[in-house]
Amino acid sequence: MQPHLNTRALLATSLSLTALSLGACGYQLDDGIYAGDNFYYAPEPAPANPEERPDLDHPVFEENPFVDTAEESTSTFSVDVNTASYTYTRGQLRYGQLPQSEQVRIEEFINFFRFDYPEPLDDERFSINMEIAPSYFAPEDVENERHLLRIGLRAADVSVEDMKPSNLVFLIDVSGSMSSDNRLPLAQRAMHTMLNHLRPQDSVAIQTYAGGTGTLLSPTAGDQKETIANAIDSMASGGSTNGEAGLAAAYNLAEAAFIEGGNNRVIIISDGDFNVGRTGESLVDLVRDFRDRNIAITTVGVGMSYNDASMEALARDANGNYLYLDTVAEARRAFGEELPSTLEVIAADVKVQVAFNPESVIRYRLVGYEKRLLNNEDFEDDARDAADVGPGHTVTALYEIELTDSEDDLMLSEVRIRHKPEFGDASIETTQLIKRSQVLDDFEQASANFRFATAVAEFAAILKESEFSHGARFNDVHAVAQAASTPGDTYQLEFLDLVTLAGELWPQR
Repeated sequence: MQPHLNTRALLATSLSLTALSLGACGYQLDDGIYAGDNFYYAPEPAPANPEERPDLDHPVFEENPFVDTAEESTSTFSVDVNTASYTYTRGQLRYGQLPQSEQVRIEEFINFFRFDYPEPLDDERFSINMEIAPSYFAPEDVENERHLLRIGLRAADVSVEDMKPSNLVFLIDVSGSMSSDNRLPLAQRAMHTMLNHLRPQDSVAIQTYAGGTGTLLSPTAGDQKETIANAIDSMASGGSTNGEAGLAAAYNLAEAAFIEGGNNRVIIISDGDFNVGRTGESLVDLVRDFRDRNIAITTVGVGMSYNDASMEALARDANGNYLYLDTVAEARRAFGEELPSTLEVIAADVKVQVAFNPESVIRYRLVGYEKRLLNNEDFEDDARDAADVGPGHTVTALYEIELTDSEDDLMLSEVRIRHKPEFGDASIETTQLIKRSQVLDDFEQASANFRFATAVAEFAAILKESEFSHGARFNDVHAVAQAASTPGDTYQLEFLDLVTLAGELWPQR
């Protein structure tokens, strides 16, 4: 049975009838909504009993609290370039559903957007950009005025033509749960999108898994497009889900075709519904064992009722990134327009450490990144794994801070970034300071990047039902984001629409 659609969804449905009559969309209407260039698939209902939900395999991470600077002045975390939480929520809102609060990861909402930070210098992998201004969404009754410190990284760009040779192993879930149009058929569309960008120096293999596992395509040169396309089209779903056997076989394929100095990556596309072999944390342990082979992983979630926690954990613990496909357009974005960001690593094991000056900062709180926290001693430990950044990525982190009443131009914080140019290299450290004199007097003086990121963070905090979000201020979020948006930016315009949809749905919570 189709879920109830709100007014906007019904309008989009009526528009889709016209689109179908014009041949703009090749899917049946029952499968989803056509809206603009996007086709939003119909979600499956979540299990009524929370204990039956597969995405609760892993523990819930508590939100970061405020920390008194006098007691602990240093904060350390790994960067995060994942976007799955945002795109999954987008699909739900389009169909008149609010997300589960524990599936909202604030950093993934923010980092879905590519902010216009300055490009790095020619000999640098990324630029560091900082800004601090009063917090727009802070409660009015706090004793000390609250500010936001924004730390932004921008990685250097790499074109598809200039990418390193790629050794790619697709690991495709072909179990019975993948049969619907928003699962295996969408995975096949994503693979066809990537196929258009493959070069002769690239290699592609396809490993499938259901109750067992099989090699559908041995490593094949990227210019053998017809052979690869036929293999993609031959996949059909059926059976149970043995992710353990598939992962082991895929990594072995990737290792056999390993390209020294190239992009060696396993790309798993699944709903994460592993029900045979090792599952949950045990499956994550298996992936950790493969991490040291310098083979990265991309986990791609499909389907609206899927195991978000397992897919996110697999990527987090195995030199990986995590995407969620809610539309064909998102498949084109990840595997076409932004392919270098998906496949290539321009900086490995990127860690951020922020040292606050107790004479300037009373207390601070990192917004999001709960699953990426590191011990302070991990920062200089090159054996401690952290996330990787691809070409063109922007990474944004926000700290809520409360300042002392000192009027001296003291150092406010020192931001340190460590990264490895390649897997296994020694780390390089970069440091940048920000002083009290750089604190802006008013939120409106902040850059459009700062203000839009603030709106996105607050939107996610509301949906997360965060204790640090004070009221469901959807109208304020919309106003801030609209004033900071770039004309013609389709992703920012789409965000404004999602804020409106969430505001209409919120009384249901």
